Formats: sequence, structure tokens, C-alpha cells
Amino acid sequence: MPEPYDVITMGRIGVDLYPLEVGVPLARVETFGKFLGGSPTNVAVAAARLGRRTAVITRTGQDAFGTYLHQELERFGVDARWATAVEEYPTPVTFCEIFPPDDFPLYFYRQPKAPDLEIHAPDLDLDAVRDARIFWMTGTGLSAEPSRSATLAALAARGARTADARPAGAPRTATVFDLDWRPMFWEGGDDSAEAPARYRGALAHATVAVGNIDECRIATGEREPYAAARALLAAGVELAVVK
Repeated sequence: MPEPYDVITMGRIGVDLYPLEVGVPLARVETFGKFLGGSPTNVAVAAARLGRRTAVITRTGQDAFGTYLHQELERFGVDARWATAVEEYPTPVTFCEIFPPDDFPLYFYRQPKAPDLEIHAPDLDLDAVRDARIFWMTGTGLSAEPSRSATLAALAARGARTADARPAGAPRTATVFDLDWRPMFWEGGDDSAEAPARYRGALAHATVAVGNIDECRIATGEREPYAAARALLAAGVELAVVK
């Protein structure tokens, strides 16, 4: 039997086109750099660079940008066996503006639908998900079907989340919910009536929640950092990280 993965992440992937000119509005930028992007994919890459055995569950378009992303995953040492191609939809592209120190607007191009929202529950290797030391998912994966059902199936496969449920001597594990609130991915945007309930449902399976104050507002109704952290802990997670 192969060793369990140290980290399996699930969700968003795409090509980030970042300006090579700092402080210049996007309309005037002339040169861009091309990078692998998507928060769960970035987490998998970071873990691989630290020497961990990592994999990402995602989907790309069956196009040149999809080929580029697979090449980058291989280059970084991330297992891409569950990063499959979707013929119907193009690989997403994201543009960014860079206005230091803290203004970095993002422009997502994920229409008519992003391939990473076409993850299907029957295609998951739930044994690998269950056995991974860390499983990391994001709020974006809850925004549409079939990705939503697949994400919830992966969370359910993780089983009981408390330390008491682990066999004696088993390594500590974590199920991380990266809140990753992107209103443009949800019907209703910032006023989405569906997102808060979906977030609460996923929190019931997580041991760690990570999000900024706007993301915490969607998950808990609280925006003040300490109140948001208390609300996340009350939802059952063992560790709440409020950025």
C-alpha cells in the first residue's frame, strides 16, 4: 500500500497573468508574467516545495493553458493524477493589478463555467482523501454543482473530526476549510442567500478554518476579528485563523 499523502487539496486552479509593472492600472499594463494560480493549488505547491507528498484534486480545460498548468504541477512535484481535463470549458484566467502595499484587485475570467467546478463525486479517490494527513478545501468549491456535492463527499469521507476518534498512535490530521469567499462566483454576489448556509454546512466537517474578515462574515455573520474567531470555534473547528 502506498504511503498516505501529507497534503491533498481540492478546488480552484487557473492561470494568473500578473503585471510586470507595479503601480500601473491594468488598462496601461503592457507586459505580464504567466503563473500557476488558484488558492488550493498554491497550497499544494507550497507543501511540495517543503518536501511533502502532495496532490491536488481539480480540473483544467483541454487547451494550451491546461497543458501549461499540468507542466507546472509536474515541475513543482505535485501529483496531478486527479487534475483532469474538461473538453467543454476553457482553463480560467485571472488578471491582477498591483498597487502596493495592500491593493491588489483581481479580475476572474471563469465563464461560461470553470472546469474546476466540474469535479464529480464518483470520480474521487475517497480512500486517499480519508487517509491524507491534511485535506484542504475551499469555499469556491461549494458555489456550484457538481463540485459542491463532490466537496461535501470528500469532507464526509474524512469522518469524525475529533482527536478522540483517531486510532491510538495514529498521526494527527487536519481538515482545513479555506473560506475563499469570491462573491462573483455565487448567484447574488455579496448578497448571496445560499452561501452562508453552504459555509456553515462545510464548517461542520472541518478542524481548521482560515479566512479574512469578509470571508468570516459570510461563514459566521461576524466581521470583528475576535467575534469571528469565537464563532468559528463555536461551529466546532479546533483552530480558527482570521486574517
